[in-house]
Parts: sequence; C-alpha cells; structure tokens
Amino acid sequence: MATEAGKQKKQNTERIFAIIAVAMCLVLGGVFCGLLFALNYQAKAPETPGEILPDSQPAFVVPEHPRSLVDFSLTDCTGRTVSRSELKGKILVVDFLFTSCSVVCPAVNGQMAQIQQLTTNEPDVRLLSLTVDPRDDTPDVLKKYGERFSADPNRWFFLTGDKTVLYYLIGSSFLSPDTNDLFGYMPGNFAHTERIAVVDGSGNVAGYFDGLNQNAAAAVVAEIAKLREHRS
Repeated sequence: MATEAGKQKKQNTERIFAIIAVAMCLVLGGVFCGLLFALNYQAKAPETPGEILPDSQPAFVVPEHPRSLVDFSLTDCTGRTVSRSELKGKILVVDFLFTSCSVVCPAVNGQMAQIQQLTTNEPDVRLLSLTVDPRDDTPDVLKKYGERFSADPNRWFFLTGDKTVLYYLIGSSFLSPDTNDLFGYMPGNFAHTERIAVVDGSGNVAGYFDGLNQNAAAAVVAEIAKLREHRS
C-alpha cells in the first residue's frame, strides 16, 4: 500500500510540474510574440500618434503590374450599399485602415481629410477608406471614425462588409501580401498599407503615394489634375 501511495504521490508531483512547465511556455511565448509585435509596430509607425514624415516630395509609385478595380459590393458608414458600378467614371482616392489603429491610420486619414477639402468642388472625385478589420469596424464604428475627420458621407465612403470581399478587393486591386512580415500589426497583413492609391476614371490604378508624407495630399490632388487632363 505504501508503495502504491508513493507512486501516486510521484505521479501527482510530475503532473503538477508538467502543468507548471506548460504554463511557463505559454507565458514566455506570449511575451516573445508581444515583443516581436512591438518591435515590428515601432519599426513601421511614426513615434507619436498622427506624426507625418517630413519628406519634401512624396514618391509616386507605379504598380509593378497593371491593377484595376474589381467588382465589389460593400456597405458604407451610413448603411448604404456602394458598388463598383456606382463609381464608374469617377477618379478614386483610396486608403486602408482599421479604427483601433492609433498611429498610422489617423495620420493617413488626416491626409485624406485634406484631399477631401482640396477637391470640394470636383464632383468627379470620390474617396474610399477600406477597413481591413470588418469584424470590429461596423458601419456605426466607421461613422464615428469618419466624424473625427469631418468626412462627407456623400463623397468619402468608409466601407466595410464581408471579409472575403474586402480582402479580395484589396489584394486584387491594390496591395500584395507582406510575405516578409509574419507579425504585421495590421489585419490582413498587406504590404504598404500606409499608401494612398489613386484610381483613374477607367478604374485603373494609376499609382500610390506615401500617406505618411506631409505633402501627400497636395501630391494626390496634382495627380488627379493630370488624370483629368489626359482624359480630356
């Protein structure tokens, strides 16, 4: 009996040590992932919320291969359906966001707000902000977010909807997956989510500007003027 009790005690002790070991691995693993996340975020984002990079001339990046706007049907912040066909013939300015982002997204959308203001009297221009976090970014959440930037819901559409539809639109029409960054801080892990895309009236992506550049808004508006000249 004593031997059986001893064996049971030993098994219980081993079981306790195993549980402690697993718990420590989970904790250490979480800390390690958190550090990687923090380092990655710090490397990508400005040091302070809303900080804009001081580059004097934002680079205009032409897509590596031709990209065009695919068909889609999404929901804007007012609950209205917005489709590809509705935007036919419009020049589009597109950015990518998730509302819980506290650094990069507010900075980029600050530039979008300037673009909205600079194109007030240009009815052929529409602004699109595509969420990469549709689970949390509901129309109501996006509406409150847009109000921070005085977004006109008739000209600046904050779009959400089915994740598959959104990711297909973003991946096919605008951004490639970031295969070099497995710990990207932005849902969807798309590369260059800080960029602002410009789409011509035929639905072709003309190129991208760095949305963290302090002169991005003016550069985008200048590109819109060029597209309008070529069209006429």
